[in-house]
Amino acid sequence: MTDNPAPKSFIHEIVEADLASGIFEGRVHTRFPPEPNGYLHIGHAKSICLNFGLAKQYGGKTNLRFDDTNPTKEEQEYIDAIKEDVRWLGFEWDAELYASDYFQQLYDWALVLIGKGLAYVDDLTQDQIREYRGSLTQPGRNSPHRDRSIEENLNLFERMKAGEFDEGAKVLRARIDMASPIINLRDPVMYRILKASHPRTGDAWCIYPTYDWAHGQSDSIERITHSICTLEFENHRPLYEWFLQSLEVYAPKQIEFARLNLSHTVMSKRKLLRLVNEGHVSGWDDPRMPTLSGLRRRGVRPEALRAFADRIGVAKANSTIDYSLFEHIVRDDLENIAPRAMAVLNPLKVIIENFPEDKTEWFDVDFYRHDETREETRRLPLTREVYIEREDFEESPPPKYHRLTPGQEVRLMHACLTTCTGIDKDIAGNITAIRCTYDPDSLGGNAADGRKVKGSIHWVSVDYAVDAEIRLYNSLLTSEAGETDGEDEDDLIASLNPDSLTVLTAKLEPTLSQAAPASRYQFMRNGYFFADPQDSVVGKPVFNRVVGLKDSWAKQHK
Repeated sequence: MTDNPAPKSFIHEIVEADLASGIFEGRVHTRFPPEPNGYLHIGHAKSICLNFGLAKQYGGKTNLRFDDTNPTKEEQEYIDAIKEDVRWLGFEWDAELYASDYFQQLYDWALVLIGKGLAYVDDLTQDQIREYRGSLTQPGRNSPHRDRSIEENLNLFERMKAGEFDEGAKVLRARIDMASPIINLRDPVMYRILKASHPRTGDAWCIYPTYDWAHGQSDSIERITHSICTLEFENHRPLYEWFLQSLEVYAPKQIEFARLNLSHTVMSKRKLLRLVNEGHVSGWDDPRMPTLSGLRRRGVRPEALRAFADRIGVAKANSTIDYSLFEHIVRDDLENIAPRAMAVLNPLKVIIENFPEDKTEWFDVDFYRHDETREETRRLPLTREVYIEREDFEESPPPKYHRLTPGQEVRLMHACLTTCTGIDKDIAGNITAIRCTYDPDSLGGNAADGRKVKGSIHWVSVDYAVDAEIRLYNSLLTSEAGETDGEDEDDLIASLNPDSLTVLTAKLEPTLSQAAPASRYQFMRNGYFFADPQDSVVGKPVFNRVVGLKDSWAKQHK
């Protein structure tokens, strides 16, 4: 799969109009501003590709800026993981910055707003502030502390910074309009007291800026041209602009786009953290997780994620993308790079009764039958006993069944034609083995007389089979709609799919004993698989299923 430029979106049109007008001196400077309170997920990939892609397309720059304004939730582990994920996706930032770099400037600017009578120290509790704010249909009420003098506010704010007050005792609020129809303009909080040590600034501060206060001003300091946010920040744009206008400083342009909602997928970092902390998954990189580290460990390539971001595009309205589209793109990406091999996931023994017991027939088979330019081969051994998939045999088959069944001839792929002549069962009536004969003149997979068979099944020699752990992953959620806004976390836990992971011991062709960790294969008729980079070793492979072969999305959208 090649990386093609994404089609132009409404954001591209805005950027091109700004370049034509000269509003930002012909510059494009974007930023990706994650909060380091968890690992990045597939939704962030869309934002990363958009921000870095815009800058690359228009010869601009992109900053990686960590929104580290809440020391109680942020960790160095998350910072390191975010940098690894951005680089894995194929991007490099022009500057690595932190909101904490600007704590002194933000504090100084808060003093400016207080001096203009546009900010005040409030003693209301968080619950009281919420109560006073009003609703969509009711205006808010002024705090009884709203009319403090500039001198008193400056004194109280300095004492907040000095640590004289307990957490929750006071906040700094912008003084805008409690009757505004835009709730975010009803005197939003700019600073709160948090007596927690910060990973980068230590104990230098005990007051920390809110996102709304730090966001626009950080953009201004960095001289960002286009501050691209997801749609939930659209209602915050008036506040973003109010702060910049009130300070009379350089003002970037905020643009909102629809975030990625994916069916059967949890997209909240808070909820993903709960899954990790409560042991519902093995960690942030569990291959069932929608995190970039989880997708990477599952075997998804960054090329597929970039292609997915291009395919879904950038929209102005939220919608939910069917997960099958993502699988289709992953499958399309792996089709061109994964060598073919045979693995039997649910083995049933077949005894070829007319095949000599002490004989091994070797076949040289292409690894890349789909790519004529690649001539690599592997050796397949055929012996008297082989394994096939249990689902590839039916004693009483339905109509148009073209696999192995009594009296019906099928092809063992690349090897020979064989016909079922008998069935072995245990005392309970369970099938333990199938007895067959083969046509010696069909070695290589085709009959000498040119007769055709409709069924071809994969197989593995019993004598040369390699045992391997196979992990089959399904969606974490049983709900097709995926995570919904406002959903209770307990409801989310209740909707977890109990069959999201199935572990099998499979039989693999001998070539795969040498599979290196992080190598990818198409297991013929079973799907695409990835040798787990942590648990798989040469000689004892562990494979994660990346995606199956069935592509219902492509059939539905032809």
